[in-house]
Amino acid sequence: MSSVKMLGALTGDIIGSVYEFYNTKSMDFDLFCGESTFTDDSVMTLAVAKWLVEDEAHTIHYLIYCMQELGHLHADAGYGGRFLGWLWEDNPQPYNSWGNGAGMRVSPVGLYAKTLDEALALAALSASVSHNHPEGVKGAQAIATSVFLAKQGKSKAEIKAYVENTFGYDLNRTIAEIRPRYGFDVSCQGSVPEAIIAFLEGNSFEEVIRLAISLGGDSDTIGAMAGAIAACVYPIPEEIAERCNSILTEDLREIKDGFCKIIEI
Repeated sequence: MSSVKMLGALTGDIIGSVYEFYNTKSMDFDLFCGESTFTDDSVMTLAVAKWLVEDEAHTIHYLIYCMQELGHLHADAGYGGRFLGWLWEDNPQPYNSWGNGAGMRVSPVGLYAKTLDEALALAALSASVSHNHPEGVKGAQAIATSVFLAKQGKSKAEIKAYVENTFGYDLNRTIAEIRPRYGFDVSCQGSVPEAIIAFLEGNSFEEVIRLAISLGGDSDTIGAMAGAIAACVYPIPEEIAERCNSILTEDLREIKDGFCKIIEI
């Protein structure tokens, strides 16, 4: 079960990978095809997981090391231009980004944290090394705490209320209302709430992923964020989990499995 929960974000990323630049506005799409792959979302999610379990002090230095190490090993995973440069800098510095890269990689924090305060603090730290804009930090915290609260068995109403009251996101919309006018938006403020809404609206893991990707836009990232929360509430169908696990490379599977074993989700 722990390994499957950790697969939530990775599954959303892999299923969404083929729709990032070939958007669909329908929920009736193939979950997998020959081009389905993991992207930078999965690589950086697993870099955060590696940091959490290998560095008990949770230092910024080691987080950067993990992100750059995996980024170099999987250099063609589809990073944004500015972040790609960051990955190869000798002394990388945050660049005030409000992009959803902060939210896409943070889900291991929610699975790892023992308290809500720890989830908030670690989420802010995970974002701050690159995405230190207030919206970037807020997006990371919103996803991490949604994962944490879902893991704790909180109801969707409780998660919705916490996110709205703490982060000010408008979650009183439906995917059907958002979809017609939604475009490619890589900001946290323009994709994190939508991912959470997909989770709130869906009644199964697969439905959450289909709702998230059917928005169009940055499909792999919205799928990753929605899937991370959904996997704490709904089981991932075995055939979907097995397919996604097989698409990961051996080194990424080892990090995933090691993270799950150590934190004993």
